[in-house]
Amino acid sequence: MHITLYRKYRPKNFEEVAGQKEIVKTIKTSLRNGKTSHAYLFTGPRGVGKTTLARLIAKGVNCLENGITDEPCNRCENCLAINNGTFLDMVEIDAASNRGIDEIRQLKEKINYQPVKGRKKIYIIDEVHMLTKEAFNALLKTLEEPPEHVIFILATTEADKILPTIISRCQRYDFKTLSLNDMKEQLRFIGKSEGVDIPDEVLELIYESSGGSVRDAVSILERIMVTCLGEEITLEKSEEVLGVTSAKKMEEFLMEIKEKNYTKLVKTLDSFWNDSVEIELFFKDFAKYCKGLMAKGELEIEKGLTIIGCIFDSLNKFKYEEDKRLVGYVIVDNLMKRTGKPTEVIVERVVEKEITPTKEEIKLERKEKLEGITLEYIAGKWNDIVKEAKREKITLGAFLITAKPYKLEDDILYIGFDAESSFCKEQMENSAYNDVFTEVVRKIINPKLKLKYITIGKKKEIEKDSGDFTKKIVDFFGGEIMV
Repeated sequence: MHITLYRKYRPKNFEEVAGQKEIVKTIKTSLRNGKTSHAYLFTGPRGVGKTTLARLIAKGVNCLENGITDEPCNRCENCLAINNGTFLDMVEIDAASNRGIDEIRQLKEKINYQPVKGRKKIYIIDEVHMLTKEAFNALLKTLEEPPEHVIFILATTEADKILPTIISRCQRYDFKTLSLNDMKEQLRFIGKSEGVDIPDEVLELIYESSGGSVRDAVSILERIMVTCLGEEITLEKSEEVLGVTSAKKMEEFLMEIKEKNYTKLVKTLDSFWNDSVEIELFFKDFAKYCKGLMAKGELEIEKGLTIIGCIFDSLNKFKYEEDKRLVGYVIVDNLMKRTGKPTEVIVERVVEKEITPTKEEIKLERKEKLEGITLEYIAGKWNDIVKEAKREKITLGAFLITAKPYKLEDDILYIGFDAESSFCKEQMENSAYNDVFTEVVRKIINPKLKLKYITIGKKKEIEKDSGDFTKKIVDFFGGEIMV
């Protein structure tokens, strides 16, 4: 029977645990000195070794050959049973599906029974944060004064949902996602054991896709190995298996941004769209790609942070827009403006559509005061206007997200856009959108109303404060300042 790589290479002793060095060291010391706790709380992301370490503790206190030890033999009856998940004195409970008070009461009734095969009964409660409040309260007393022969190990991915009274009764350990080097080392070991050579760039791709989870990384590696069975594993094949944008395409896209090639960038997005590439996923991959270049020193940190910030600002602002290609256009427009050389600070002003009327046009232009219509009245109806416009033409909803009624002069309503939304303003000036929107506004407000689109303010200069800039870098990489 086929055994998945994750199960096949699950650590059987403490030395095989990837990462978590300090946690492993502390638990080994406690086992070596016979000072184990009656209750542990393991917190951290999925797939980083919480359940694995819980099983190692079970072996450490129940090994028949070496006694209570930090070096279980992996040969005796108890060690082998724990490896296989058949040890009678190790009970694993999934709190996600056994979360009620009845399940905890049943557990409390059984814990007084002495171990059948080992020295200690080990209760591993996974996703413990899923227990109901009543179940938590029922567990409290047992955690505070459990029988001598019982060890509780609670595992959770959401420590903030655990009652403080539970946490105070446990020895807590916070697990972290693996570093790139630790993950590479683990995957190389598995690849070598399977007789497969894995290029360094593929290991980095797997790490980014796994989010630092060992379980996810090993599963991804297995997918790649199965797909490339009997063939050389390459970055291109791995990218295809994972469905991520190729590094070559992202390299070319970044070059076009640096060269401010609007036409090429738009054509690239159109090409992605025609090839059924998910535009939103591409930009998220592109943000990760820029992050990797920053870490290697191949992209200026300030420029990289600007690109990443611009991408996620736009994706969040237009998250309900169905046509993601339009969102891609907005991102490109903002990237072109925000990755250029910093401009001088300009006093905020209103920039209206730059059309100089002729004398004849001025004579012919007639303005009519619309009785009973005020800017406040229009502002109160604005949400209804946008909803109706979106029903008429879905893309109008995206272009009008930052728009607002700015001023009303006689029969002309000026609709303002902030400086970051110049692309949206330009689209609204196109007759394909303006005609539809004007019709909606006239239907709801007044049939004689005319519309003009203006830009409010000027884009502010990129922040230069070194303190704020340093904080951005620290926050981005999840590090800390050492003094």
